[in-house]
Amino acid sequence: MMKKPLVIVIALLFIAFAPVYVHAQQQPFWNEIQAFKKQDSMKFPPKNAILFVGSSSFHYWTDVQDYFPGYTIINRGFGGSSLPHVIAYANDIVFPYHPKQVVIYCGENDLNDNDSVTGEVVLRRFTTLFQLIRSKLPDASIAFVSIKPSPSRSRLFPQMIKANELISAFIKKQRKAVFIDVYHSMLNADGTPRKDLFKEDNLHMNKTGYAIWQKAIQPHLLKD
Repeated sequence: MMKKPLVIVIALLFIAFAPVYVHAQQQPFWNEIQAFKKQDSMKFPPKNAILFVGSSSFHYWTDVQDYFPGYTIINRGFGGSSLPHVIAYANDIVFPYHPKQVVIYCGENDLNDNDSVTGEVVLRRFTTLFQLIRSKLPDASIAFVSIKPSPSRSRLFPQMIKANELISAFIKKQRKAVFIDVYHSMLNADGTPRKDLFKEDNLHMNKTGYAIWQKAIQPHLLKD
């Protein structure tokens, strides 16, 4: 039989750590967000910078600052996130920085996660994020980098194209907002995706791919 004091200790430990465990289980990417917050606690990024936020294409762009000398970049891309995740964590990794510009890459995972997610659904999710940012950061510029043609996700190309078209049309009607098309610059002449821009997984980009992104994005970044 387990002694009573030991039972009490185990119970107290469970009470202490259960909320953390449940919180981490219930919210995807919770650990990544906590890592950002810990990083911020040690050295908080400067305000009025340019914030890159979204999914793994930004997350793996670890040397993004080197591509944009003369600009102050905060990179808060995380995991295989979709637009609802960025919305959920906006209070943690968007608004505290008071950026002058928010550059978003997201939506590709939305389409991949569930076959019921269409270009129209991605537009609605993006519109929600856009309006949320605009409500909290009314003076910030917002840029959306188009969904890229990842070769491993070729089955999704029709919905990617649709989402890009819808978001582009939406942004054209907004103030201080820009749609950055990287989709077409990542295609061969015959319309197929350039595999030389991607790593072996045909999903994440290599330096050649990021060089194309740099060329497309930089003209739209706000000067320091």
